[in-house]
Amino acid sequence: MAKIDPAKIWSLNHRLLMSVIASVASDITALGVETKELFVLSEVDDHPYPAELAASLCIPKPSVTLYVKRLEAAGFLRREIDTADLRRHRLELTSAGRKVMQQGNALLSEAFALKLGRLSAAQQAELRALLEQMS
Repeated sequence: MAKIDPAKIWSLNHRLLMSVIASVASDITALGVETKELFVLSEVDDHPYPAELAASLCIPKPSVTLYVKRLEAAGFLRREIDTADLRRHRLELTSAGRKVMQQGNALLSEAFALKLGRLSAAQQAELRALLEQMS
């Protein structure tokens, strides 16, 4: 049996994800956001503080600040003082931001479904189980 190269598996996974993102990038941009901004919108409900977003998305804090400012200016996010800690800003999706987030995620999901369609139902189930095991 050939030796497993973790770097090759990582590279294949990265290439797959980047090809999915690239295939819908222009459609996401047509929604009024860049791809990384869509990822920010997608994480706000679970990570409503900018520092948490940065950590969750592995994006530098200054980049998150820039994305938040652009998303706020576009009307997709609201930044409010956290009533529990007046030193912190809490982020919240606006209805327009939630709509864009849902549409953008649907685009990514459809594009990924095309890639998954190359696998049988059993292979898809196995892939899911393996990814859950690794997560």
